[in-house]
Amino acid sequence: MRNVVQARLDERSLRRLKTMVRELGWTPSKVVREGLRILEASRLGKKKQRVIGLGKFCSGTADLGSNRRHLQDFGR
Repeated sequence: MRNVVQARLDERSLRRLKTMVRELGWTPSKVVREGLRILEASRLGKKKQRVIGLGKFCSGTADLGSNRRHLQDFGR
């Protein structure tokens, strides 16, 4: 199954796309796919950091160590 995406590019982005297509010898679709892959790897692929070794508590509250609300005024 093929998926098609339509994008509206401003002039600057369109010039960049055309330059990359010419320099890399790729199709515009491949440039976009690779761009998405790189964006995912560098920014979106990171999961929310949590404290390792969180346990379960009788209160039913999980993430006591990583929840900012539970750490409010800690150490005061």
